[in-house]
Amino acid sequence: MSRAVVIGAGVAGLATAALLARDGHDITVLERNDTIGGRVGSWEAQGFRFDTGPSWWLMPECYEHFFALLGTRLEDHLELVDLDPAYRVFGERYEGPLDVRTGRAAVIDLFESVEPGAGRAIAEYLDSSREAYDLAIGSFLYTTFSRVPLRTLIRVLPHAGRLARLLLESLHDRVARTVTDTRLRQILGYPAVFLAATPRTAPSLYHLMSAMDLEDGVRYPQGGYARFVEVLGELARAQGAQLRTGVEVTQIRTAPIGRTGRRARATGVVARTADGAELRLDADIVVSCADLHHTETVLVEEGLRTYPERHWRHVSSGPGAVLALLGVEGELPELTHHNLFFTEDWDANFAQVFGSEPVAPEPASSYVCMPSATDPQVAPAGDENLFVLIPVSPDAPDGRSVGAGGVDGAGDPAVEQAVDRAIAQIADRAGIPDLAQRITVRRTIGPADFARQYHAWRGNALGPAHTLRQSAFLRGTTRSRHIRGLLYAGATTAPGVGVPMCLISAENVLKRVRGDTSDTPLPVPGPTGGAR
Repeated sequence: MSRAVVIGAGVAGLATAALLARDGHDITVLERNDTIGGRVGSWEAQGFRFDTGPSWWLMPECYEHFFALLGTRLEDHLELVDLDPAYRVFGERYEGPLDVRTGRAAVIDLFESVEPGAGRAIAEYLDSSREAYDLAIGSFLYTTFSRVPLRTLIRVLPHAGRLARLLLESLHDRVARTVTDTRLRQILGYPAVFLAATPRTAPSLYHLMSAMDLEDGVRYPQGGYARFVEVLGELARAQGAQLRTGVEVTQIRTAPIGRTGRRARATGVVARTADGAELRLDADIVVSCADLHHTETVLVEEGLRTYPERHWRHVSSGPGAVLALLGVEGELPELTHHNLFFTEDWDANFAQVFGSEPVAPEPASSYVCMPSATDPQVAPAGDENLFVLIPVSPDAPDGRSVGAGGVDGAGDPAVEQAVDRAIAQIADRAGIPDLAQRITVRRTIGPADFARQYHAWRGNALGPAHTLRQSAFLRGTTRSRHIRGLLYAGATTAPGVGVPMCLISAENVLKRVRGDTSDTPLPVPGPTGGAR
């Protein structure tokens, strides 16, 4: 049994705390904000309740496995709803929106109706994406990369040639080989944004995302992701973890090993409470689920940094985001739960998002979630709840930013103007001419808010981009190279961005602590305590 301090009470922090506490460790979680959840936040106003972070429930087996590790079942805590359609797609030059429904047969029918011959092509694409997904789950996600097991080599070697092509070919090129219609290409290419990348920079390995949203489907937890965070907190406390909010870690304490000054062991943390008091906690293990850049360049002393400031000059950041939380009077049957609004010229759009200047693209692609289509708890009866996400540039290295948001138009000009344009775009393409006049609640959030509230590197919304050089074991180590007992979890380290990846990263921390070098999900405890 060890004493462990977990920095950050986001999804990764709560999941790590729950798993380590169940394994018998003494766990304290320190969260700088007043509430748990991190980027999976929520906000309420005038009877509306908004999720301020993730909203797509993918990889259901990952969630189910995590709950099983804690000796419980997901369905005992959350009510999941299958969305039909999974999402609706709008484009600049579309004759009308396309509804994407779940399941191979429905997807084949949709693609064939848009482009003759695309039905067969998408069937082959889905076969390939499923194989890639199974390979990722079986070898590249549930692993610390501390050792490559022989069974992994035996499993992967027969696929080496295909794997090389999946890594060296871009998702854009893989999609272009499959279909020619712009609408279909956008449906297959948009998951790159979930990966904090673009179709041209994400390896085609990530076409595995289509196995998730097109075949497995998209779900929604009633109560939103805010309810999921509540459940995670309850599970962590039930295992014995102590959660403390309003306490910000300012330093990871260490003791030297040897005389070189290049090796040390973690001994605890120094933190500051909301009233300014200093707090010192001893620990054998420190798990930082804070932004990795902040952890390494602020919390760790200079001579012991695995990722010093010079390292970040070569890291590709994911995009920033402008968010809008909109309460709308009356119903919006023109929209469904998930809606995607695409620009015709993706390359121009992405060039602005990932350019050197911090800008909000014009025109911009955007994502619109209307959870009130599924969940009566998130809006007053008869009204709608809209969450709008507009990918924008991350902050520039010199500190320039698109800016911060505010309530009722009080945000920085670039943020508010981006939201105004998005509202006009939604109104035009969905055929809701009076949308702007029906908005009764409005709050905006910009990259500067992400930097301030979450110490997000360059104010980005997701984490480092999933490019070839920033995927799998190339994404980085999940433990400090110089401080024994300092581990990392969360979206800014391996295996990557997204809530499922954060749950997996927590499991990989548990593997590190146990000395487990396997590359598959941990065995689930059986009813009598044995694995199954």
